[in-house]
Amino acid sequence: MIVKTKAIVFSAIKYSEADLIACCYTESDGVKSYLLRNILKSKKSGLKASYFQPLTQLDIIANHKDKGTLEYIREAKVSIPYVSLHTNIVKSSLVMFLAEMLKNCIREEEANPMLFGFLEDSLSWLDQNDGVANFHIYFLLRISHFIGFYPDASNMNLDYFNILEGNFQDSKTTEYCLQGETVEDLKRFFNSSLYDMGSIKLSKTSRSSLLELLLSYYKLHIQGYQRPKSLSVINQIFV
Repeated sequence: MIVKTKAIVFSAIKYSEADLIACCYTESDGVKSYLLRNILKSKKSGLKASYFQPLTQLDIIANHKDKGTLEYIREAKVSIPYVSLHTNIVKSSLVMFLAEMLKNCIREEEANPMLFGFLEDSLSWLDQNDGVANFHIYFLLRISHFIGFYPDASNMNLDYFNILEGNFQDSKTTEYCLQGETVEDLKRFFNSSLYDMGSIKLSKTSRSSLLELLLSYYKLHIQGYQRPKSLSVINQIFV
């Protein structure tokens, strides 16, 4: 079936001498993987390898056979050209990390318009704004809502955060119950928006600890979770 849809690139890896396999999150069908034949050599192709940098937003026309095999893209164009996302070293490092996390966590081949819209808006904001040191914290917390394990914040006044149950409680009942400064920092992000990021002041050490808490949370709630390889780059930049 020929499908015209928006797509966000999660990854592209070299396959054979001139081909790429691109993993994209599509508005119409969720996660899809595409074989891009001869894209690294052919100058006549309407597809360019530069279109498939991580988290690039595209308009594509694709052939979806929906048989669990690699699909094919007939046409592609950049839908939202980025100004700084792939050239600013801080933002490009965030892109590497977030793309790896998204590919790790989102695997469903089904449409999720709210999630797609969130990704579109968040990436455009990241491209257009400075002061992005807290962006990945905000982003990971919000993504957990769209994929089904957003913490229950109804008792956020309580001291302990249970990362297994995803709720707050008044006492430590298991080894998964955490308390202290990092949990208090996490609470500050629950009622925040992208436009509040600059007002949340965290030290480098505090931000690193909060990121580790969120990654521990993801590890418990994502089947087959793999620790992101690009985490070391994030730590070098923000710590």
